[in-house]
Amino acid sequence: MASAPDSDLKPGHLYVVGTPLGNLEDMTFRAVRLLQSVDLIAAEDTRHTGKLLQHFQITTPQISYHEHNRQSRIGEVLHHLQTRQHAVALVSDAGMPGISDPGYELVAACVEANIPVVPIPGPTAAMTALCVSGLPCDRFIFEGFLPLKGKDRTARLESLAQEERTIVLYEAPHKLLKTLADLTAALGAERPITLGRELTKRFEEFWRGTLGDALAHYQITAPKGEFTIVIQGATRDVPVVSEQALKAELERLLHEGISRADASRQLAKATGQPKKLIYQLSLGIDTDGGAG
Repeated sequence: MASAPDSDLKPGHLYVVGTPLGNLEDMTFRAVRLLQSVDLIAAEDTRHTGKLLQHFQITTPQISYHEHNRQSRIGEVLHHLQTRQHAVALVSDAGMPGISDPGYELVAACVEANIPVVPIPGPTAAMTALCVSGLPCDRFIFEGFLPLKGKDRTARLESLAQEERTIVLYEAPHKLLKTLADLTAALGAERPITLGRELTKRFEEFWRGTLGDALAHYQITAPKGEFTIVIQGATRDVPVVSEQALKAELERLLHEGISRADASRQLAKATGQPKKLIYQLSLGIDTDGGAG
């Protein structure tokens, strides 16, 4: 076991450690302590993580764990953990492991093998951009990277066009223009959007506007850096229903023996009109079978 003390550290545990998106001051004390204390660090890119470790004077050995070697590495990491003599940390190049990288496969393998997995929380680009986007944050979906092409991409875009929650995507700079063009075609040029790039780094930037304006902007300004895209969800169109039509439908429901409360609830759900308003209208309908 590594010599640095850690009261939380337990052999045979996988620690999923969040690392900074760019600014090293976002590294937590707990993350530094855990990385100093584990026996092995499984890193997406050992050269990239090596710079982080050097900065914090962490000498723990590393092995690479990434998209191209994950199948062979999973067995190796499981072997270290199953002996119950070693503790292993999983890190990605930036943010929380498993978010749009193969880290989740190692976590899933540990869960299946009854190996404890411990999160050491850190920043994520999706949450960082979402919370300052100026778009609704109460309900959202994270889509990661869109499918590259073909029917899968078309189907995903069609689905997103109807999505009412705020949408968060990732995109590389050389693919940004195509993605913005496809999103504009599928979701409409007027859909509000915020693009964050180089989050927490020296050239961090947020651009806010509409999809159409974003496409025009980045056709002139060459995209640089990794992008996190936040898009406002679709707005459900509430049909315009006249008071006369509401009363007619209420009368029909009440004559069927449905209570005023239930009739108002059904009609509010069907039309998008306020339930309180519909119930007030129902009080003006005289029917013995419609007492609420």
